[in-house]
Amino acid sequence: MNGVPLPTEHGYPARLVVPGLYGYVSATKWVVDLDVTRFDRAQAYWTRLGWSARGPIKTESRIDVPRSGQDVSRGPVTFGGVAWAQNRGVRAVEVSIDDGAWQPADLGEAYSNETWRLWSFQWQADAPGPHEIRVRATDGTGAVQTSDQVGVVPDGATGWHTVSFAVT
Repeated sequence: MNGVPLPTEHGYPARLVVPGLYGYVSATKWVVDLDVTRFDRAQAYWTRLGWSARGPIKTESRIDVPRSGQDVSRGPVTFGGVAWAQNRGVRAVEVSIDDGAWQPADLGEAYSNETWRLWSFQWQADAPGPHEIRVRATDGTGAVQTSDQVGVVPDGATGWHTVSFAVT
């Protein structure tokens, strides 16, 4: 991992990863034995607990700055976060402030279709008081992240991430 032997906490001596699926389905640490079988003839630990047998990576985005409930000072503010759509890449990220129009965010480098993509957005914080920022991503196929709010079980959460903050 990163040019050095895989450390124990990351699964030494071997770790299996299947691209395009969430880790509960595809990222196995501390491999001690293997069963060679067909997908439809085995049931994994998490699927027995109600999770989907397939956990495809969905087009998603997240706001990391500001944190929910955080105060920001009046003046120029930089919002930021990450977006991902494994196997498809991230084509665009947009933000909406206080239910306003969607505006394009600046995107960081796209190293591959498999990696997260950083985004940032500059905003002039002039109006004191409570505000809300919302984010959505568009993947490399042109599909826009769904607004439908769904919890993580059975196959991963969906919806636009929203953060409430205050300008002081």
